[in-house]
Amino acid sequence: MLQKIVNGIAIASGVVSLTVVGLGGYVFIRKDAIIENVKGKIMESVMPGGMSGILGEGAGAGALEGLAGGGLGLPAPSNPMATPSEPSTPESPMSPIPLGF
Repeated sequence: MLQKIVNGIAIASGVVSLTVVGLGGYVFIRKDAIIENVKGKIMESVMPGGMSGILGEGAGAGALEGLAGGGLGLPAPSNPMATPSEPSTPESPMSPIPLGF
């Protein structure tokens, strides 16, 4: 009786092992198609208009709609490093260790 139980467990273990190996092989063989499918779904969820907003056809479609032509009403960023008001001298490097070791 115990041998029948052990044989049943062995058969179940073999089925599980073959299933895992088979699914692993399937994913390995089709990984490029799976990746492209997921990329397409992500791009469609981020930009409902697809890639047309980036390529210039129907600019401002999808998630980038408010960014076309400064539609957010934000001022242009300034660059304080472009023309410094006074020349600065470089400071001596500081040790990150206390007491200057």
